Amino acid sequence: MDFTFTEEQQAAAEAARGVFAGVAPDGVPSPALTRGAVADSFDRALWERLAAADLLSLLLDEEYGGAGLDAVALCLALRESAKVLARVPLLEHSAALAAVQSHGGPQARAALLARAGRGEIVLTVAGNGRTGHDPAELAVGARLENGGGATTGSDGGPGEGVWVLEGVQTAVPWAYDADFVLVPAHTGDDRAILALVPREHRGVVLAEQISTTGERLGELRLESARIPARDVITADGAWERLRALLATGTCALALGLGERVLRMTGDYTSKREQFGHPVASFQAVAVQTADRYIDLRAMEVTLWQAAWRIASGAPGALPAAGDVAVAKIWASDGVRRIVQTAQHLHGGFGADVDYPLHRYHAWAKHLELSLGPAAAHEEALGDLLAAHPLG
Repeated sequence: MDFTFTEEQQAAAEAARGVFAGVAPDGVPSPALTRGAVADSFDRALWERLAAADLLSLLLDEEYGGAGLDAVALCLALRESAKVLARVPLLEHSAALAAVQSHGGPQARAALLARAGRGEIVLTVAGNGRTGHDPAELAVGARLENGGGATTGSDGGPGEGVWVLEGVQTAVPWAYDADFVLVPAHTGDDRAILALVPREHRGVVLAEQISTTGERLGELRLESARIPARDVITADGAWERLRALLATGTCALALGLGERVLRMTGDYTSKREQFGHPVASFQAVAVQTADRYIDLRAMEVTLWQAAWRIASGAPGALPAAGDVAVAKIWASDGVRRIVQTAQHLHGGFGADVDYPLHRYHAWAKHLELSLGPAAAHEEALGDLLAAHPLG
């Protein structure tokens, strides 16, 4: 088994480091001092640089102007973005493009992929459901009406009518900035579908929500929103694969953030002196940072295992969902422990709003909430083990 990154994956990581090198994590007002959102939109200038570096089209095939890379390459780029708290929808946009490319119909692919790969169209995903705890596809109901005229189905074959969507999705990232929101929904026969919903569309209502990071989220209400069948993905497993990619990408963000925070802590404790010695030389400090380093390495190895399973489709003792669950367990608990230890070892300096650590803490809390509690993933892993006995 060889987990060495390919030359193409390493090139993607290097390109990401180059683009994010000049990004300052305190480029917007502090969320601790701001009522409402810290900015009206995401970092458009950075978005243009990502497009120019072909980092928005990593997962697209060459026919759409992409690099034809995989989930591992995307996670390498996301890891670098989190180190500077990059305010761009790189994860959601890339994951939505991958779903449309793999499962969307020819009209949707032709209309969206090339332009979205150039950054001209922005996509996001409504993956949190009604409460953030229940399965996202259950938050929206979908029924097919056949009176809308002939269209093209998501599999490229003949289809008819429109899908009518009813329901609510909460905490949709970049909802006010995206041109399309990819919305999971459930049908009357309990199938999961994905609908490409335009942000400005009859029956689509947005209500502002603010994340712990100070970013503007949206509660998406669908009130008999009618979506043509050509813009709806009905392929089996499409939502499950999209959900796995989103979760793994979020783990990559947690890893990048944790690495930067531990580096900040190491730099600070190496310079801060007590009793004439750097506090990093004290055993209690060294033990705590060593524990957090172990967290990082566990987060890293479980992330790449999950990303590799998604990218390669390689069989294993458990389905790929098991590897994703393990990565989420470590990322959710690990990123929380890392920022808490960092705050503790920084002392009062860690709460100084002129120092960026409190921003990383806010982003870490947002990632932890997005991933969900480790106990829930442990339960899911237990169910998989019960269904697929090892040995």
